[in-house]
Amino acid sequence: MNKIEREAIILNSAWKMIDGMVNWAMFVRTDLKNPTNLLFQDEERQRLFIILLGDFLSQIQGFRNKPVPFGLSKAPRDANLADRTFIFHLRQVCEAPQFGNDTSDLQKQIEAFAEWLEEEFVAPEVHLPDIDMQLDLHIKRYRYIKLCGDIAKHHLGRLSANVRHVKDLLNQSGQNIDSHTVYLAFENFFDWFFDDIFICHSSQIAEFLNNIRWEIFHYLELEFARSYHLTENATPDFPAYRYNVPEDIHQPIAHAMYWDVMNRMLRKPLMPRFVIHETFKRRY
Repeated sequence: MNKIEREAIILNSAWKMIDGMVNWAMFVRTDLKNPTNLLFQDEERQRLFIILLGDFLSQIQGFRNKPVPFGLSKAPRDANLADRTFIFHLRQVCEAPQFGNDTSDLQKQIEAFAEWLEEEFVAPEVHLPDIDMQLDLHIKRYRYIKLCGDIAKHHLGRLSANVRHVKDLLNQSGQNIDSHTVYLAFENFFDWFFDDIFICHSSQIAEFLNNIRWEIFHYLELEFARSYHLTENATPDFPAYRYNVPEDIHQPIAHAMYWDVMNRMLRKPLMPRFVIHETFKRRY
C-alpha cells in the first residue's frame, strides 16, 4: 500500500479504537464543563476499558512472522515503549502527513500521552499475599497497564509472556523468586493495580485519548471539506452525498476506511473536550 492508503487505515483505526473506549456507555455522563473526573458505569466497563486500552497499546504484528498487515511499518527491535503501541503509527502520520500539512497539534497530544506512558512511578507497599510479600514497586505506567490488560483478558495459560516482566519488577525490588511463583502473584498484582492505581489513572487516560481523537478530527477538516459533496439525487429531506476519494487510494480496504473516517467527520467526536482536575493527576 502507498502512504495515503496507510494514513487512511491508521487514522480510521485510531479513531475507531478511541471511540470504543471514550464514550458515554463506558463512563457516567457529566456535563464536563469544569475540571472534572470520570467514573466508570460499573466494574465490567472498567475491565472492558483496560482490555481495549491494552490492545491500543500493543504492536501490530503479522501472523506467524508474516509482514505487518496493510503494509504498515514494523517498530524497530529497540523501540521505546511508546513505539510498541499504536502511537508508533500515529507518529508516522505526523512525520509525513498525506491529508493535510499541519499535524503539530495532533503531534503535541500524541507526545503528551507517550511521555506519560513512559514515566516511572513508585507504587508504595504493594501487597501480594499469595506469595507473602509487601514491597514498593518502581514501574512504568505503560508496563502496569499492559500487564493488567493482559490479565483481564487472558487465563493463566496465556500469560507466560508476562512472567518475565513481573519477575523483573520483583527482582528490581530485591525479591528473587522463580517463574512458577510469579504465577501466584498475578491475581494479587491485578487486584492492587486495577482496583486502585488504574482507577486514579483512567480519567487522565481518557483525556489523553479524547484529545488525540479531537486533533484527528481537526486535522481531517480540510480533507473532508475537499472531498464531501452532495449528489444530484440529494434533497432537503435526503442529503445523498459522496466523497471525492483521492486518486491514489486504490486498495479496497483503504478505500473503505477512507469512507469510514470521512463518515466519522459528519459529526463531532462522541465526547466534548474535557480536562481532568489536577487533584486526580497527582497520585502515581
